[in-house]
Amino acid sequence: MGVAEGLSTRLAPMARFLWPLAIANLIANIAIVVTGAAVRLTGSGLGCPTWPKCSEDSYTTHGELGIHGAIEFGNRLMTFLLAAIAIACFLAALGSLHRSAVRWSFLIGLGIPAQALLGGVTVLTHLNPWVVAFHFLVSMLIIQFCIALLDELRSPERGLAPRPHRVTAFATYAVGWVVLYLGTVVTGAGPHAGDVDARRNGLDPATTSQVHAISVYVLVALTVVLLVLAVRSGDRWLTLITTLVLAIELGQGVLGWVQYLLDLPVLLVALHMLGAGMLAAGLARIALAVLPHHAAAEARADGAEQHAPATRLRG
Repeated sequence: MGVAEGLSTRLAPMARFLWPLAIANLIANIAIVVTGAAVRLTGSGLGCPTWPKCSEDSYTTHGELGIHGAIEFGNRLMTFLLAAIAIACFLAALGSLHRSAVRWSFLIGLGIPAQALLGGVTVLTHLNPWVVAFHFLVSMLIIQFCIALLDELRSPERGLAPRPHRVTAFATYAVGWVVLYLGTVVTGAGPHAGDVDARRNGLDPATTSQVHAISVYVLVALTVVLLVLAVRSGDRWLTLITTLVLAIELGQGVLGWVQYLLDLPVLLVALHMLGAGMLAAGLARIALAVLPHHAAAEARADGAEQHAPATRLRG
């Protein structure tokens, strides 16, 4: 028995937890976007003024740093929870002998320390808005990795979608990333810097908001076109996914306009950040829904499969 085979056999009992751990990965990575928003919206971005320590003499927060230190340090602690979930998910994937699941769970796991380092850079650069934007966009990418893992594990069997569907789906995906990026530009121009001394990107908030809104209109239009194509072709899975994503987009659009008109109240901005994470997940779902997926490759191991010797990885 080879080393890899022996390791997979020992980890086989964990395979039954792969699906719930994959879901936990997605939830945790969306949750840290919201807690990160809480740090910024409460002005706690430099509550721990240095990194990797919280202060010059301590890795943890203390009374002198006040509530802002507690909020910022709490967000740092979330990284350890994400790491624990990611490691457990990776080990479960190894035990399931599902090659694609191993690959995606490994990429998700790599994203956690990468984000921790980026978080440190945002502190050390005193919340540079462009660094903060990149930090946020990497979170969106990790969320999409989580969706790819879920798609590998449990999605209906499907073939390659017709070319018009694929072109529209990938155009929707690309424009969705433009929307997410422009959202960070609007944030960098707005009032919620994360700290009273953090600088802004110097762009006009009204102008950037209008450009962002135009990109949202284009995204919604493309999603409607994709939905029409899916309905006409009788593709139920793509129809379901596109409908859900369109609902997220419309909700985000309404929320965006309301928060703009009300001068960016903190609660609405936090909800908008939650919606951004959901949108990133939906965009990945749309892109994957037009690509082939073979149910036979899914990790659906029963007890016998979990403990049986394996000669190769599936996937």
